[in-house]
Amino acid sequence: MGKKRNKGQFTKWQQLIYIMVGSFIVALAYNGFLLPNYVAAGGVSGISTITEALLGIEPAYVIWAINIPLLFVAYYLLGRGSAFRSLAGSLLLPLFVFLTRHMDAFVNDALLAALFGGLGVGVGIGIVFLGDASTGGTALIAQLINKFTNLTLGSSIAIIDGIIVVTAIIVFDIELGLYALIGLYMTSKSIDLVQTGFNKTKTTLIVSNEYLDVQEAIYTRVDRGVTRLAAQGGFTQDERPVLMCVVYQSEMGALKRTIREVDPEAFVIVTDSAEVLGQGFYESA
Repeated sequence: MGKKRNKGQFTKWQQLIYIMVGSFIVALAYNGFLLPNYVAAGGVSGISTITEALLGIEPAYVIWAINIPLLFVAYYLLGRGSAFRSLAGSLLLPLFVFLTRHMDAFVNDALLAALFGGLGVGVGIGIVFLGDASTGGTALIAQLINKFTNLTLGSSIAIIDGIIVVTAIIVFDIELGLYALIGLYMTSKSIDLVQTGFNKTKTTLIVSNEYLDVQEAIYTRVDRGVTRLAAQGGFTQDERPVLMCVVYQSEMGALKRTIREVDPEAFVIVTDSAEVLGQGFYESA
């Protein structure tokens, strides 16, 4: 009997489709926006933009030259899992960059290139991430730095991208370096957008003396579940439950109105939720 696949788990073919689609979008954004306008917006693509301008080396060759050795290093130092999750993306991304190398530039304005190139790269990488894979490159370098230093992954990536942007300022000029920063920002935000979706969620914490009535009103009027958390007043030392409720942004108005109608004195804290998995929201993978 074959191994049962969990609900939401990707097959190898589904994962490959995510990697192919995402890598192709990155290649289009790179060759259509970033490279023609010399916007070195971080990552291996930023390095290949700089080497193309300085040495005239085909960017796809540079990406392969960086990614392939990194895969071997990652295999031995980070384990099979990290290397295999990056294998297809590390090979397919430069292939698509090579195949689309003769396409015409979409724009000839560095600001537009930074905005839409960064957006396209972020969407493509986000799709690859959705397939539980990666395009290798500086992500693997960051993992290696994280393994052997006290730096977090986020800090490691920021340092690498910072070095690339500073190099771009030296090679090109400060204006293109600043455009590269814009491209980096757009990439980061669009990756988050693909990962979390357009339906933003809010986590609400409610402290109320009428918590049972508030809880029931949320059930019946907003049609959302409530979690009751045990808490204690810092000054009074009284035991007082805190209600936690997660809703979509579009439901926030109805939730606040419901709370105020039941208990105008309720203390309410609203925060953004990066991602919510489970019943009533996205299915857990």
